[in-house]
Amino acid sequence: MKNIRDLDIKGKKLLIRVDFNVPLDEQLNITDDIRIRGVLPTLNYALDENAKVIICSHLGRPKGERKPQFSLAPAAKRLSRLLNKEVVLAPDCIGPETKAIVEAMQPGSVVLLENLRFHAEEQQNDDGFASQLASLCDIYINDAFAVAHRAHASVVGVTQFVEQCAAGFLLQKEMDYFHRSVSNPMRPLVAIVGGAKVSSKLGALDNLMDRVDKMIIGGAMANT
Repeated sequence: MKNIRDLDIKGKKLLIRVDFNVPLDEQLNITDDIRIRGVLPTLNYALDENAKVIICSHLGRPKGERKPQFSLAPAAKRLSRLLNKEVVLAPDCIGPETKAIVEAMQPGSVVLLENLRFHAEEQQNDDGFASQLASLCDIYINDAFAVAHRAHASVVGVTQFVEQCAAGFLLQKEMDYFHRSVSNPMRPLVAIVGGAKVSSKLGALDNLMDRVDKMIIGGAMANT
């Protein structure tokens, strides 16, 4: 798997898939920004290389509808503060207005696309939607380990329409940890599994059963 360092990204338009699915309170304030902080090394590297940084993510489950409570505006505001740099929030993730914003970008600038899941085509891995995302960039970077297993347009489909693709630093680090712990682990090996979406983890749990000595299930899964 290629890493972002393996590519010449100077002055290029990078579409970086991140996971900004952050928790919000009732006033839509971010209560935990660890997922945003996690991709800062990749974003800062791209900016240091004078790339044009286009970020895409989902937030929550708007089910293909534009719902204000699922806007990425809070993430754009927090990211701007963390980067100490203006982050432009595009009105959509595709479309002529968003395309114009991207075309006007200067090297070293940042645009955050609006919630991918405002379009049902994202989760359907629709080729037309993926093609529109790909048309925004020269290079695609996946730095979203938490969604890397999903056959969605911004994860799988887009790679069919972009010549150069690579992993960001966060995805690379998570993959290295995963391979090291599974391929040649120290024993005893204990897997601690949590989360809310049990159905999406059944395959992984079944696979882990033969590899670990003990498995501890917590969170919402433990009460299912």
